[in-house]
Amino acid sequence: METTTWQVPRLWRMLLPLARVIAFPLCRLRVSGEVPEHLRGGPLILAMNHVSPFDPLVMAAACHQVGLAPRVMATGGLFDAPVIGSLMRACGHIRVDRNTHRVADALPAAARALQQGAVVMVYPEGRIGLDPWMWPERGKTGVARMAALSGAPVLAVAQWGAHAVLPYEAPKRAGRALLKAVLRRPQVQVRFGAEVAVGAVTGAPGARAMRATHLIMEAIDEALTPLRAGEMQTPAVVDRSRPHDMSRVRRRRACSCSGAPVGHGVGDGGGQS
Repeated sequence: METTTWQVPRLWRMLLPLARVIAFPLCRLRVSGEVPEHLRGGPLILAMNHVSPFDPLVMAAACHQVGLAPRVMATGGLFDAPVIGSLMRACGHIRVDRNTHRVADALPAAARALQQGAVVMVYPEGRIGLDPWMWPERGKTGVARMAALSGAPVLAVAQWGAHAVLPYEAPKRAGRALLKAVLRRPQVQVRFGAEVAVGAVTGAPGARAMRATHLIMEAIDEALTPLRAGEMQTPAVVDRSRPHDMSRVRRRRACSCSGAPVGHGVGDGGGQS
């Protein structure tokens, strides 16, 4: 096990407040919920839903507001970009090469980061969700496996409204969408929810990962429900560029999403995120 303590790079500490500056003219950011004091110093996994390409900037701004500086698990394409890639590496973020033979490298890399005491931010869905009603779709088991490898706790986080700033099709027509956002300044909400009791899950490793993933996605649902008041079924802002995919729609507890359509998926499985 790694014994080196993670130190947040100075560059990342400088960029986090910049996220709030960039977000300000584009939206009205509202952050609610609390991060328990005993989790703030890490290790900690922040597991959240994914609704828009604007989400990472929203989460960076929200994390700065509550005093967290997470390492972000991000698609490998960002690390290959000429300028952004250098910034991602300098800030200590974690590369995920989806749909390649290197995708398995992300899990041990994240586990090492957590063993060093880092806060790691990840989207369990592994992509922008394509549930027709925009509820979190079936998660992949990578977050649960990461928690099992590192012993780190998982905190559910919900976000809502970023799709009103930047739609699914971005960067296509992004300029038009951002201009509209500046004029309207839609409300974007982030809620830090409950710690997920993944450590209490028992059974064989594979079954344990699936059950823990189910708990994580339910906890995100619980945190998201108050943010979607008045739009439990159909979102108030409909992103028409966003395709629908029923293959990963989840079955949800009625108490979690009262008034929301119940998905047809059964349980949570899948590979690593």
